[in-house]
Amino acid sequence: MTFPNFAGKHAHDALFNPQDFIDYMRQQQIFPTLQMPQSIIFCYQRDLLQHVLAHEETERVTGLPNQLHLLKSTEEKVAIYGGFGIGAPAAASSLEAFIALGVCTFASIGIAGTLQPTLHIGDTVVCNRALRDEGVSHHYLEAARYAYPSEWLTARLAQSLEQEGHNPVLGSTWTIDTPYRETVAEARHYQQEGILTVEMEAAALFAVARYRGVDMTAAFVISDSLAELVWNPQFGAEVVKNNLVRLYQTVRAMLAGLSPST
Repeated sequence: MTFPNFAGKHAHDALFNPQDFIDYMRQQQIFPTLQMPQSIIFCYQRDLLQHVLAHEETERVTGLPNQLHLLKSTEEKVAIYGGFGIGAPAAASSLEAFIALGVCTFASIGIAGTLQPTLHIGDTVVCNRALRDEGVSHHYLEAARYAYPSEWLTARLAQSLEQEGHNPVLGSTWTIDTPYRETVAEARHYQQEGILTVEMEAAALFAVARYRGVDMTAAFVISDSLAELVWNPQFGAEVVKNNLVRLYQTVRAMLAGLSPST
């Protein structure tokens, strides 16, 4: 049995696309004309979003079910997006809508578990490829082991983090949308392959971005460890919270420095 189940799916057009949905919502006077930024930062942690709203001047874009906040310090070229949930389907559907609304550059920042004992709680990882162990990416791209981010934007992110003293590690992630079915055997296998982290969104976001022809990059702060093949959660550690804020600040500055034609 192949996946997706319908063989040759990728050669066929979709029944409807995100622009069709936006047009429908506007006809129903539910979805207004929105002010869109040049770039959007996807944010999954509520604490990070609350930190940004408490410490920065922002303007919420009204008319959306979730929270999109334009960042005044970037002259509203960059926005942070949160409150939409976690996981590949939620992130991918949001990405599709923003692409249809004209946004072309995206960064996904969040937390991840480490598979490698050389990575420690609070370390920053820049993702250069994502193992496709979720469902979403397979409906956008033909079968392949990995999905890849924007090469130039990922290089820019890694360079920006290095300049800010983050000492980021560049490497691959395992994207899986069933966290309670991450098995010891899988973790051991991917650890031996050299995969650095496990999380829930990157492969799907990379696939959607590649399919739609926009730029997406992703970076994580290590919040828990599976390196010893037992789960060691440290989500509330101060080093995780602080480094996630620092990661956000670097990403914000990097995106703000991009020209519209980049």
